[in-house]
Amino acid sequence: MRKQYDFSTSRKNPYAVQLKKSVTIRLDEQAITNFKSMSEETGIPYQSLINPYLKECAA
Repeated sequence: MRKQYDFSTSRKNPYAVQLKKSVTIRLDEQAITNFKSMSEETGIPYQSLINPYLKECAA
């Protein structure tokens, strides 16, 4: 490992705006059950299914 690194030519991460933040929310058990069943059908984690749904509702 080097003693010093030169970051003078570095640039910001262009994907930083796409990073996700962990939060805690309380949802009805029925809502979680629905997303979990969709998750089993699609093979996509249920948290990943909730995210676009919330984005669509917010829009």
